[in-house]
Amino acid sequence: MADLFRHPTCGAPPAGRVDALLRALARHGLPCETTAPGPGLLMFATGGAAASADPVLHERLRDASRSGAARIVAVHLGDGELCSARHWSLLAAGAADVIDGQNPDEAAAMLAARVQRWAQIDALVASPLVKEHLVGDSPAWQRLVRQAVEVAAFSDAGALIVGESGTGKELTARLVHTLWSRGRQRDGQQAPLVVLDCSTVQPELAGSEFFGHERGAFTGASAPRDGAFALADRGTLFLDEVGELPAAQQAQLLRVIQERSYKRIGGSAWQRSEFRLVCATNRELDAEVARGAFRSDLYWRIAGCILRMPSLRERREDILPLAQRFLAEALATPPAKPPQLQPAVREHLEQRPYPGNVRELRQLMQRIAARHVGDGPITVGDLPDDERPGDIAAAPPDWRHAGFDDAIQQALRLGVGLRDISAQAANTAIRIAVGEEGGNLQRAARRLGVTDRALQMRRAGGQ
Repeated sequence: MADLFRHPTCGAPPAGRVDALLRALARHGLPCETTAPGPGLLMFATGGAAASADPVLHERLRDASRSGAARIVAVHLGDGELCSARHWSLLAAGAADVIDGQNPDEAAAMLAARVQRWAQIDALVASPLVKEHLVGDSPAWQRLVRQAVEVAAFSDAGALIVGESGTGKELTARLVHTLWSRGRQRDGQQAPLVVLDCSTVQPELAGSEFFGHERGAFTGASAPRDGAFALADRGTLFLDEVGELPAAQQAQLLRVIQERSYKRIGGSAWQRSEFRLVCATNRELDAEVARGAFRSDLYWRIAGCILRMPSLRERREDILPLAQRFLAEALATPPAKPPQLQPAVREHLEQRPYPGNVRELRQLMQRIAARHVGDGPITVGDLPDDERPGDIAAAPPDWRHAGFDDAIQQALRLGVGLRDISAQAANTAIRIAVGEEGGNLQRAARRLGVTDRALQMRRAGGQ
């Protein structure tokens, strides 16, 4: 079992409780004195009930978890129980879970079970099957990939994949099927994946598309035909753009999804089909339910687990790795050896908006590849004409993309005030600048537009 990295304690939990938990962890096969990367725990004690009373703890969680990129369990070793608001605030600060450590054996068993599951998930995430097809290391993308892997490999639940167009919903659905179906067969063959795009189904032919039909069921039905539910038996049925279904088709689907039984059009015998259901939509179906455009009973049948695909603006760290991958594909070169990107090209790709998300980035790199000649790097001359900025001075790049607004919105929902938001934004900028400059405070201060002494005082005082 993987080791557990122990972070410094916070709030001075009683030494006896810390030692008791460490001994219990060792008995469960979790040594806790390693600096190896991996899951970790942060033991803390705190008084009071207000969620906003733990700025130091929250900051340590953000640093230790790299704002949620690494899994850190917050273990409470103080007296009394934490209120529910504090649990949520710790999760928002980056904790993967919050547990009560006053019973050492119980806490150690919970931690051991979590670490074992996380190790299994991480092994799959790092496997070529996942790594070579779902490219990206940004925290938002890694959270999505981990969640998709866990849902696929450790459950049979239906999955609803929600996200903007071009974010990779179908690719994620195929991954869920592939991981879930390993070792599953139908008639000696790999379990099938049946894809049905609901936005292209004509209402008059929907019954045949879903359920199949008997010969002579309607004009043109010269032979019996299996529908999507029959074809997906013992496999996965992927309903893409399920939010586009009219009300009549929603009602038709409900019984089949619930009972796994249906009749062919023109037939009288009930047929059965056992399948895993994966749906995708670019609509917010809960909002569609609220306004009566989507059946609530169908929604709760298909939303066993919701996977929310991050937009490309929420994972900008992945733009250049994705661009290199798409460029290699377009030029038929090994993924590790595509042409280098000129700095100006990299800057353009990173700052450019992508309303079409990853799909738009792929198309752009294909267009660039078509213009590129020779063995040299990709230059600004390889950019299509409509990609070239006009009046650059009049339209400077906007660094406040939607991810920034999302973070502020989340803070406000948690009751964080303007003063704390401003302080956290400044502390984050300092941490990033110092990290990118390799700890050199003079260079970091120049980037931040402050004096060396001001930066030193800010770091020392945390204000």
